[in-house]
Amino acid sequence: MGLLRIYNTMSGKKEEFIPLENNRVRMYVCGVTVYDLCHVGHARSAVVFDSISRYLRFRNYDVTFVKNFTDIDDKIINRAAEEGRSWDEVAKHYTDEYYEDMTRLGVATPDKEPRATAHIAGMIDMIGKLMDAGYAYETEDGVYYEVGKFDGYGMLSKRDLDSMEAGARVEIDLKKRSHFDFALWKRSKEGEPWWDSPWGNGRPGWHIECSVMSLAHLGETFDIHGGGADLIFPHHENEIAQSCAATGKTFAKYWIHNGFITIDKEKMSKSLGNFFTIRDILKEFDPEVLRLFLLSTHYRSPIEFSRESLRQTEPSLDRVYATVLRTDDFLKAFKENLAPSKDDADFGIIAASFKDKFIEAMNDDFNTAAAVATIFDTIRELNRYLDKKPSSQESKALVEKTIADIKECAGVLNIFTKTPQDWYLSLLEAHKPGITASDIEALIEKRRQARQLKDWKLADEIRKSLDSKGIALEDKEDGTRWKVKV
Repeated sequence: MGLLRIYNTMSGKKEEFIPLENNRVRMYVCGVTVYDLCHVGHARSAVVFDSISRYLRFRNYDVTFVKNFTDIDDKIINRAAEEGRSWDEVAKHYTDEYYEDMTRLGVATPDKEPRATAHIAGMIDMIGKLMDAGYAYETEDGVYYEVGKFDGYGMLSKRDLDSMEAGARVEIDLKKRSHFDFALWKRSKEGEPWWDSPWGNGRPGWHIECSVMSLAHLGETFDIHGGGADLIFPHHENEIAQSCAATGKTFAKYWIHNGFITIDKEKMSKSLGNFFTIRDILKEFDPEVLRLFLLSTHYRSPIEFSRESLRQTEPSLDRVYATVLRTDDFLKAFKENLAPSKDDADFGIIAASFKDKFIEAMNDDFNTAAAVATIFDTIRELNRYLDKKPSSQESKALVEKTIADIKECAGVLNIFTKTPQDWYLSLLEAHKPGITASDIEALIEKRRQARQLKDWKLADEIRKSLDSKGIALEDKEDGTRWKVKV
């Protein structure tokens, strides 16, 4: 399938992808903190790494994909206080909400989904090793990692610790030896959840969680570590520092980071209040519209989000489903009555190259934007070919193979997975034109009877009435079908 190249944040360049162990790929991606509904920024990361995982499997790699839940954190504790619930009730509730959103977006469940609270013992063990090796120290409020002791600090984010220290314009925390030292263990305050440890009752810091969970499920060194670009510093930088110090080994071979979703050129985030939840967006758009929108830009590039952008994505999806419907009609009604033609030969060349072009795009650092473009290019050429009304035996085989290849490659990205009928039902639900599918079918039947009785006026009124609600009718030999206009 050709050479796969991945942009490695660590090296700052594209590198040939060579797994550590033959055909096995071990991948860890930082998951969500479960204290609220997910927004579109979370959707992007989820869809990006879901697509990467799917493509690696398509290439026949034996993939172990691990994605964690942070289920203990200040944000969870604060939300529990706001809602008058226990912290674990909050974590469970928003974990369930996360699953609902991911299912609707077509994001497959990772192979393993560890929760931080199930790995406290491992975190205590790693902190102990860091203490023994002189990388960590205890203070009155917990245990901190001393970043100045780790020579490679800043290697991922390309930051120099001395320059950062000199440029720091923040209030100095006298408990820490350096402003950039980070918490490994936090002593619990009154009323907060806690676990027993050699350094008192408390809970782990955020960064130690991912180091321990990835080690537990993938080993001391694994192939791919991923997450959003906002995690490069300090989260992933800190993970590297503590993991390498604890094991003496390289943490991850390749680092992959997706770009931000922006609103008016600013990163979408809850702290800025400029976010849209996945739940809200899916009230207005089919989930495939959002998924295709996210995949139509290279994962490392920022995406400017707006509802208008999603509205512009809808017709692209509709074109695909209309083509699937058209090819179904072509194959059902096919009658061979011509010899092979130049049109067959010309389209045959296009069709034969499609799958290779799709793979070539994905091999270039998982370029889903280019991969999606190859699908739409082939859809356009298929429609042009069908416009010429081909009817040789070769043409039937060509159309069958082309649509099968399109569905296979689209399936790698988990897009265009519905039937055309389900797509129109979904559009009807999203557009809410004030009419149901059963209402439409009843009007189509009423129109059929009117036409039988040659009541052309009534038949035309019914068509116009549906058209005013955004429903288009198409009369076929075997009946009338309806579509939602986009």
